Amino acid sequence: MRFHTRKWIKPEDLNPNSTLFGGRLLEWIDEEAALYAIIQLENSRTVTKFMSEINFRSSANKGDIIEIGLEVVKFGKTSLTLACEVRNKMTRETIITIDRIIMVSLDEHGTPKPHGKTQLEFVKDRLKD
Repeated sequence: MRFHTRKWIKPEDLNPNSTLFGGRLLEWIDEEAALYAIIQLENSRTVTKFMSEINFRSSANKGDIIEIGLEVVKFGKTSLTLACEVRNKMTRETIITIDRIIMVSLDEHGTPKPHGKTQLEFVKDRLKD
């Protein structure tokens, strides 16, 4: 799994228990999954269709640094399925796992659009002369 993004837990990210608010973390995961899928599918009209069971395994506290990891599980005809793990950067303790996040490529009318991708691509490889 590649860990792409780090977040520093600040006071505004906390719940009444003074730990990371789950809704904030899900917001960050959804945004990261969208950015990842948009880059992979080369389509800015890519949206979240589905998230499987979300497993909160531990919490994060103010001042912690977390990192969000994503990996491709499957390329569909119009979709990209990702897995996600969020962990504490310093302790490597897993905070949350999501087995499947399905992102769908859309056309200008909001209809699922085949993307033609079958494997992971890196932007640096697309820029070859």
